Amino acid sequence: MVNACFPPLSWQTYDIDFVNARNSSGEKISNARITAKLNGILIHDGFEIPTKTGGSRPDPEGTPGKIKLQGHNNPLQFKNIWIVKK
Repeated sequence: MVNACFPPLSWQTYDIDFVNARNSSGEKISNARITAKLNGILIHDGFEIPTKTGGSRPDPEGTPGKIKLQGHNNPLQFKNIWIVKK
């Protein structure tokens, strides 16, 4: 195991590929998946997300919507955010 984080107060880099859950006729046919790198180190590789998260909307899984970035009880800043539809 390796610590992928840079020192505190240094900018961290996340590269995230997200594949939304898919549904057909209101029935979920595949789970959402995420691949993520932190400072160039792979931390999640096609990780399957089987259910909605606590902060999600009431819409069916796979419905396009907003992207939310959050921190938990620590100061947090974001810059140079790119969103690329694949």
